[in-house]
Amino acid sequence: MTDPDATLGVSAATVQRWARRVLDGEGVGDAALSITFLGGPKMRGMNRRALGRDRATDVIAFSLPHVGSVTGDIYICPPVARRAAREAGVTEREEMLRLVVHGVLHVVGYDHPGGAGRTRSAMWRRQEGYVERLMSRPAR
Repeated sequence: MTDPDATLGVSAATVQRWARRVLDGEGVGDAALSITFLGGPKMRGMNRRALGRDRATDVIAFSLPHVGSVTGDIYICPPVARRAAREAGVTEREEMLRLVVHGVLHVVGYDHPGGAGRTRSAMWRRQEGYVERLMSRPAR
């Protein structure tokens, strides 16, 4: 993560801390996560290949089978995150946090329905609780 714009100005160390805090909150000890930031065209291609949706999306997460630990890959698209932050009236940092939390929750096994039910789901409520707690405390 050398280009600050690629991560909306959030450092790799901060992203790691956020992910670890969610893992700790979920009682996950041993974990191996990869968090990758992709531009719009690459995210669109991944979304098309992996999920059959021909559009860029904000976050895609895959839980990978591994005995004895939580393992997964999370892909975040900062250009989509930037647009979502503007539309929601939140800071880009808050939206980046939301996507990290969202991805980690998917990797540890949470899911949500599509459409309007997404923001009413138990996963969404859990996610927003983490966002609130982590935004109120400095990430260093």
